[in-house]
Amino acid sequence: MATDTDTDAGSGVEPAAVDTLDVGPMAAHLRISATRLARLLRRQGDTGLSPSQLSALTSIERHGPLTLGALADHERVAPPSITKVVAKLEERGLVTRCADPADRRVAHVSTTPPGDALLADVRQRKDVWLAARLAGLDDDQRARLAAALDVLDELTGRDPV
Repeated sequence: MATDTDTDAGSGVEPAAVDTLDVGPMAAHLRISATRLARLLRRQGDTGLSPSQLSALTSIERHGPLTLGALADHERVAPPSITKVVAKLEERGLVTRCADPADRRVAHVSTTPPGDALLADVRQRKDVWLAARLAGLDDDQRARLAAALDVLDELTGRDPV
């Protein structure tokens, strides 16, 4: 049974022993580690946007132009909620609405150059912060992490970037 009982440097909390064959404790350990990493990365990308606004802006960039209904589906929120989010993004000049030429009742939302620039800046800051943290690992730790990336992609159902 392989265990990891080292104290987490930042929190003083000892992770639970991880049996490499028992998925329950492994799932708990992975969830805690992923949550901590997500929180730390979120701090690096401070934009003044709410998490909902940043998520919507990212979805619009990746999948847009989108109708408000399609964006609400992507974000898994109610249409009235996404309307408020888009209005805030529009106020900041990060997105624009354009009426559908075939149906003027339908609007398509797309990012603006300032919206694209904000997302690029956030990603760059997060990448720089993470690269600095990775550089602090020894060669063996980096190799183990690199070997796990495809497994993490598989777990999240995403293709490698």
